[in-house]
Amino acid sequence: MDVAPQPTATALSRGEIAAIARRIDRPIVLVGLMGAGKSTVGRKLARLLSFDFVDADEEIEDAAQLSISEIFAQFGEDYFRDGERRVIARLLDEDAGVIATGGGAFVNDETRALVLERAICVWIDCDLDTLVERTARKKTRPLLRQGDPRETLARLQQEREPFYSQAQIRVASQHAPHEATALAIIERIDRWL
Repeated sequence: MDVAPQPTATALSRGEIAAIARRIDRPIVLVGLMGAGKSTVGRKLARLLSFDFVDADEEIEDAAQLSISEIFAQFGEDYFRDGERRVIARLLDEDAGVIATGGGAFVNDETRALVLERAICVWIDCDLDTLVERTARKKTRPLLRQGDPRETLARLQQEREPFYSQAQIRVASQHAPHEATALAIIERIDRWL
């Protein structure tokens, strides 16, 4: 796995980014804990590469005609994960450019195998303090509704790291601007290709 340090300003020109984009022959799938910035970074990454962007959680909500919180409440996490796996498989079939996944998607063995086989998988890693700060802004995260959010995130971080570490690329995203993280991903993909 290619591990990137804290993102910094990059010297990549538009032409260099376009050349890297032409070499990318499969979707880029962003994984990591909730609050790591997958959706925001994914939108910036897609814009820089001139790719389409898809948020898997939004696709799941569209398919179910329910919010993720409602799916969890009515049907439970196992049902949600099964639907999530099917939606991500469909997005991979459609060759979506950049796909942001939910925090638990990559923990599913079938989903992880599909992503690793058919995409460039990027783990956006983030420190606990930043995750707590970012997730506090949204009250729509079902797994953070019970108990202390910091404790829940710390537990999830520990439980999921072995899965996330299987991604081909790892980029840290702390307090750097999301565009710096997107540029760091492009640099890492360039090296990985």
